[in-house]
Amino acid sequence: MRPDPEHKIDPKAIPAWRIAGGLGSLFWWFLPVIYGFIALGGGASRWMILILTSLVVLNTILQASIIPKIRWQRWSYQIDKHEIYLKSGIFVIRRVLIPVNRIQHVDTRQGPILRSFNLSTVTITTAATTHEIPALNDEVADEVRNRISDLARSADEDV
Repeated sequence: MRPDPEHKIDPKAIPAWRIAGGLGSLFWWFLPVIYGFIALGGGASRWMILILTSLVVLNTILQASIIPKIRWQRWSYQIDKHEIYLKSGIFVIRRVLIPVNRIQHVDTRQGPILRSFNLSTVTITTAATTHEIPALNDEVADEVRNRISDLARSADEDV
């Protein structure tokens, strides 16, 4: 097995992902609230509300606290002349090799949370699928995008 990629994503990804995880878990808070309004009128079990609330609290803690740091620790990438190597995953570690000569399109994108941390995601599109390098510093993301684009253009000229 080849060694891990050498570049890490920006550490500011951790607080950005914590905010996104906290906001994403807000949806789940409606479950115990709605169940409580519906079920308590019909004499439903308070235990079920307690269980649902406990699960939602656990999910919120995981999404807004624990998972972002682990996700950051496990994310790395490397750009070589012939391929891009991505490694990510928490429970299932995913190692992806993207041949540079298969790249059709590369761009950056940035939502409001990433923008507030000056981070961007580089998106790499091939004929088969789309890959991402998340949460790079804006300047690094531009450099990575331009480097991949130059490598892909050179690979097309070599063919």
